[in-house]
Amino acid sequence: MSEAATTLAGARKGRPSILRRWVGQALARNLSCLVVPGPEVALAHGLDLAAADMRIAATPRDATVLLIVGELSQKLDEATAVLYAQMPRPRAILVLGGSAPSSLPQADVSADLSQTELMEAATRLQRLLAEGAFAASPDDFDSSILQTKTEYVCPMHPEVVEDEPGSCPKCGMDLVAREAGGDSDAGEHDENRGHEHHEHHHDHKHESEGHDHHHAHHNDHGQSHERHHGHHQNHKHAHDHEQHQGDDDHEHAHCHEHEDHQGQDHGHQQEPAQEQSGTEYICPMHPEVVRSEPGRCPKCGMDLEPHKPGEDESVKEDVSEHDHEHHHDHSGHDHDGHDHSDHDHDHDHDHDHDHDHDHDSSGFMSMVEVTKDLPRSADGLAMDWLEVPFGPCFPGLPGGLKLTLTLDGDGVTEGQATSLVAMNTSSEEVAVETFIERLAAAMPLAPVSYRLLACRAIEQAAGLEPDPAVERGRAAALERERIASHLGWLAQLGRQLSFVWLTRRAAALQLETQRADREQLVALRPALQSLIARLEHTPLLKARLKGIGALPHGSQDLRGTVARASGRTEDARQADAMYRELGFEMRAESAGDAWARLRQRHVEIMTSLDLVEVAGDPELPKLRAIDNPSGTGEATVETPRGRATLRLTQERGQVVSVELDSACSQHIGLVADLVEGQELGDALVAVGSLDLSPWEVTS
Repeated sequence: MSEAATTLAGARKGRPSILRRWVGQALARNLSCLVVPGPEVALAHGLDLAAADMRIAATPRDATVLLIVGELSQKLDEATAVLYAQMPRPRAILVLGGSAPSSLPQADVSADLSQTELMEAATRLQRLLAEGAFAASPDDFDSSILQTKTEYVCPMHPEVVEDEPGSCPKCGMDLVAREAGGDSDAGEHDENRGHEHHEHHHDHKHESEGHDHHHAHHNDHGQSHERHHGHHQNHKHAHDHEQHQGDDDHEHAHCHEHEDHQGQDHGHQQEPAQEQSGTEYICPMHPEVVRSEPGRCPKCGMDLEPHKPGEDESVKEDVSEHDHEHHHDHSGHDHDGHDHSDHDHDHDHDHDHDHDHDHDSSGFMSMVEVTKDLPRSADGLAMDWLEVPFGPCFPGLPGGLKLTLTLDGDGVTEGQATSLVAMNTSSEEVAVETFIERLAAAMPLAPVSYRLLACRAIEQAAGLEPDPAVERGRAAALERERIASHLGWLAQLGRQLSFVWLTRRAAALQLETQRADREQLVALRPALQSLIARLEHTPLLKARLKGIGALPHGSQDLRGTVARASGRTEDARQADAMYRELGFEMRAESAGDAWARLRQRHVEIMTSLDLVEVAGDPELPKLRAIDNPSGTGEATVETPRGRATLRLTQERGQVVSVELDSACSQHIGLVADLVEGQELGDALVAVGSLDLSPWEVTS
């Protein structure tokens, strides 16, 4: 273990005093940790934070300690810098099993990845906080990912973005300054390029992180949204229609700028020859701004529009030449006789609305007019679509998973999930033993499964036949990991639904399971049964999960629990001779929703416990002696999340090529269908029910 300094890198500014020392001591007694990549990774490594007098913080603003578990990928490194910047001072960095990310200051305390080292590190960290929480001149924290630049955007036309101040070329409005992301912008746009029907500008200040969601507007110009609403819409911003005056195609803006019902200007630019001396010039956005000559609005910079106070029926007749038949009845403003059949409108929704809904008595445009070009939700409401990132450190979702949802109000119109920690299988030649260790370390949520997968593939390439005695111990270790993994998922579900008792109980049982031998596992049966019974008899839980996250009919390549909860007989253990000898029988649910996946995991916990009881003590997979270090091998293992297949080629004891096919690589593609059309809360629950491991996604 090493300690970097006697004063925190994230110390708060202030000269040491008795009062500040008391504050530091109070913070030291309450170590609130933001865990990166996530609490589930800490649990998978057997870390008990509660035993070290540390508690898990849900947000950066509630954390005193940034706890980094293991090595981080570059993208996760950048997201962590954003999280650290959001933590209030004094703040500390504790790194276990790795080095501090390059985007962060040097770690205040670092240690190996074990419970013993964690306990000692917590003690040192408490002393540092008590003595070094304040400094007269603390170091500023600056990272390239936090650098911002200023860009200028039109408030009415967000697609107009300039690097310098100026006016909007469409409406003349003054451009407004806003912050835009620096280095991360390009990567962000590349990553989301798959949304080919969304051409929009983002206001991303950083690589998406899990707690301060930066919303980006979708201005989907001229693209089809049939997928979501069944009709075409030219999704322009609310007042883009102001610029359609006098177009040859007679495209209408319905911008009825009027002070009273004696003269109604429908927003159509009059030819100069038609202008009369009584013309006034009014701002479309601020009708109280009236001038006698052309100019710009002093409030927003928008070009003033001509308006004739004495405009009469001749104007209406001129307007009607555009085939837009408005029948004005000033007693009731009945517009039911509108005929839009000859118009090239950018939307197909009905325009049979009452005239008095468009403007108030002072000439302001109503929300009906403002939102007329926006897409319609299933409930008929028109709202801006927002692209909202969740993750890679969001409570209830796996650490390292970035979930991007397009929101229409609180409904989800589309979504996609990407892994920021995906494994790259195109690596250099490595020795077989090194390859096994690397593969296991790369999968923190299922290291035993992938260690076993690598051993079997290498042994098969060398021509070794399975050894029943060895396979029994391996099977027991695999099933123990399955029990622990499902308990870890239950703890994650508790965090997502704010079931504190579930998180604590499932996490405690997970830690006990990971260290247990056969006898100890059998002794845990009553506790496991009690937890399962309580969950299945919790009415609110069933009501929350039932019917949520049901997969569409015909979903392809479902594996593991997700497949079996949908009634499919998909389990690699059925073809394994050792499992047949152990008496394995597969059981499956059928509903295919989040509740069915919960019940399926309950069934598999007890099934795995039965298998361990028959197989004996778990034995960590180790590579058997190999006589022929060259060849091509293939192996399949039913991991806790489903079937994984590894194909590799080895030459003279070196692994030269690798091909990995995992369940999560397939299941991550299910997210788009699962979230579409769902309420936001239901969409997050549906994604969580898949039990995705971002590390098991291959790139």
